[in-house]
Order: sequence, then structure tokens, then C-alpha cells
Amino acid sequence: MDMNINQVKNLFLKLVRYIFELTLSLGNAIFFIGEVLGNVFRGKIRLKELVKQIYELGFQSVGIIVLTSLATGMVLGLQGYIILVRFGAKEYVADMVALSLVRELSPVLSSIVFSGKAGARISAEIGSMKVNDQILATRTLGVDPVEYFVVPRVVACFIVLPLLVVISEAIGVLGGYLIGTLQANVAGVFYWQHTINSIAFVDFFSGIIKTIFFSLIIGFVCCYQGFKTTGGSLGVGQYTTRAVALCYILVILSNFVLTKVILALWG
Repeated sequence: MDMNINQVKNLFLKLVRYIFELTLSLGNAIFFIGEVLGNVFRGKIRLKELVKQIYELGFQSVGIIVLTSLATGMVLGLQGYIILVRFGAKEYVADMVALSLVRELSPVLSSIVFSGKAGARISAEIGSMKVNDQILATRTLGVDPVEYFVVPRVVACFIVLPLLVVISEAIGVLGGYLIGTLQANVAGVFYWQHTINSIAFVDFFSGIIKTIFFSLIIGFVCCYQGFKTTGGSLGVGQYTTRAVALCYILVILSNFVLTKVILALWG
């Protein structure tokens, strides 16, 4: 009986400790976000570093985004053709591909790929600087490390990811077009006409709104995990993995919430 009471007591103490640590971590994250936004709103953005980050995070991610989007569009076109041909509606392959990409797949898939490529880079870079005391040295020299290291990366994510998603949508539609014309034997002009007519402004706008939220999530999460890194080079790998995993989870969960809100507002 005493053993059971002790087990319950230990379990309760572990639960309380976990809740306390989670609350403390959440508070630190909110404070970190507030500090970053404060620098942005005060105009403390180092343009030279921002341009460098736009190139490193954006331009160097174009290749993998293009390959992923082309394959996704082609798979959508192929599966859509196989399904719709059963109902004698293969001409609607263009509509299905375009709406699926613009509303959901391009924003979500591009954000996940971006977090694995650029987000991991952000977390690893800042984490390496943290364990090597470069961030501490920067603060000692009178330079705010959040302004110098974090703000350019977060703003670069905010600028770059929506552009990558637009590229992803265009390439994905092209992939669907290749399958639609070559496999489904849909006339090219007819395919493009259906694609243009099927996409309303609200469809494109809703995807971009989601992408903006995703870009901020990736930027803040990866920078924050980098700033929290401890444990030397081993810790850099652990916190980088944690940052990418958190980005995946938060992007997928926030996508559901944003979809519900957008559908409730615009349908």
C-alpha cells in the first residue's frame, strides 16, 4: 500500500515538474517572439544580412521545391485522371490539380520541405554559434544577438516562403498539364482554360495567407531552438532535429485551424 502511494506521489511530482517546465518554456518562447517583433517594428533590420539570408534560404531552396512540386503535380494529374475517367469527367483533371495545389498541397508541402532544408540550416547555424559562445561574445561587444542573428532569418523566411509557394504552384500545374495532355489526351488549350477558370482569387489568397503563417512558425521555431541549444556538437544535432519536427507538427496543425477559419470566412 505504501509502495502504491509512493508511486502515485512520484508520478504526481513528475507531472507537476513537466507542467512547470512546459509553462516556463512557453513563456520564454513568447518573450523571444516579442523581442524579435520588437526589433522588426523598430526597423532594426540589417539589410546586408537580410539579403544574404534571402539568397541562402530562398534561392538555394528553389531546386528541391521545383522537383517536389513537379512530381506532386504529375501524381495528382495521374491519380485524378484514373479516378475521373471512371465517371466520364476526365476534362476536370485540370480543375482538380489546380485547386488542390493552390489551396492545400503547395503551401503545406513547400513549407514542410522548406523547414527540412532551410529551417534545419537556421537551427544548426544558431545552435553552433550558441555552443561555441559566439552569441555570448556578440552580446559582450554590445551587439544584440537577436537583432543580428535572428531578425534577418525570420524576415527572410517571411519574404522567401510565399515566393517559393508561388513557384511551387506554377510548377505543380505544369506537372499536371504534362500528364493531362500526354496521358489523359486533354487538349492543351482546353487544359489551361480550365485551370485559369477554376482558380478564384480567394483560392490563391487563402494559400498565401497560410504560407505567411507557416513562414513565421518556421522562422521563430528554428531560431528559438537554435538559441536554446546546449550540449556541444551533439546538442546541435538534437535541437536541430527537434526544431524540424516541431515545424512539421505545427505546420500541419495550424493548417487545419487556418483552413477551418478561411472556409468559415470565405467558403
